[in-house]
Amino acid sequence: MFELHGDRLRGQYALIHTKADQWLMHKIKKANERPVPSTGGGSASQPAPESTPLPRDVKPMLATLGSTEDLTSMPEDEWSFEGKWDGVRAIGEVHAGELRLHSRSGRDLTPTYPDLGWIGPALGDHDAVLDGEIVTLGADDVTSFAALQNRLGLTRTADIERAAKKYPAEFFLFDILFLDGTSLLKKKYVDRRRILDELAAACDGITVPARLSGDAQHALDESRRQGWEGIVAKRLDSPYLPGQRGRAWIKVKNQRTQEVIIGGYRPGKGSRADTLGSLLLGVPDDHGLRYIGRVGTGFTAPMLETLSGKLRRLTRKTSPFTGDRKPAESKDAAWVTPRVVGEISFTEWTTAGLARHPAWRGLRPDKKPGEVRME
Repeated sequence: MFELHGDRLRGQYALIHTKADQWLMHKIKKANERPVPSTGGGSASQPAPESTPLPRDVKPMLATLGSTEDLTSMPEDEWSFEGKWDGVRAIGEVHAGELRLHSRSGRDLTPTYPDLGWIGPALGDHDAVLDGEIVTLGADDVTSFAALQNRLGLTRTADIERAAKKYPAEFFLFDILFLDGTSLLKKKYVDRRRILDELAAACDGITVPARLSGDAQHALDESRRQGWEGIVAKRLDSPYLPGQRGRAWIKVKNQRTQEVIIGGYRPGKGSRADTLGSLLLGVPDDHGLRYIGRVGTGFTAPMLETLSGKLRRLTRKTSPFTGDRKPAESKDAAWVTPRVVGEISFTEWTTAGLARHPAWRGLRPDKKPGEVRME
């Protein structure tokens, strides 16, 4: 990065090496730049450069679920591959040295992750809008959604501080949408990524996971070797489309997962007599809440306690499920208003449209029921 002080060229610039013999020069526009008086002859001043205000509440661009077969047709020179991180998607707004985080649904995540506040000062004088994933690392340094569950939904300051010490969060960045008065939404992904890499290199502690080398199959094999959730393939020439889901970004998972809405539960027995035995799950369709099965495994004791408290406050007399498929467990079921979103892993869909061998992964307080869709 450097500064120019002239009549026609002035201000801060960044030179970014894009290829062996090519460079990208980025003008870092500041909102407070003013006309520079002429040093003699010509006009009295130069016009102030156009500067875009820092955008607020940008919705993240979404990836479409794909398969290994989709990847085989991708030319290596047109796509970039990166890890898919098992966490909570977030947009970070950095202004005046402060970081504000919000989820895909627009929920303010800043109070939940005070341990990420250092990112604001780390960027110095830069204003930026960043896209990434809030994660917690397990003992093997692999992102752990189970560990992150201990950070989700906390509201009391003491609980948040205690969880932050035991399960520290990291913000894995993979895109940049705005920098110092310049919107990057219409720039190609490959150029946005290089700007992000250069910014991270100049700011201590910022984490931008490296892109994966080789073709799609090599990237997928590497993700499995590392124990990641999967990979995301991104077209090098794709602009950033806030809130949209398209074929420019394709995600491939190493295990099937599905966001779900809880429509009821069955009472527990034995050691679970005071909590619950299984959850009755649904996914919205054109007719309402479609039943997709029940899950009774994957719970920890704290999860069961949290779920029991939430669901007991939402009990109702009638089933929220619609359509021809009804829960076979209706006789002893306790129905709830479908407001609680969670996530399961499973092996496959049955011919009846039920999730086979589901396991509970955790609550998704960052998602609203209206955002849940069939993967």
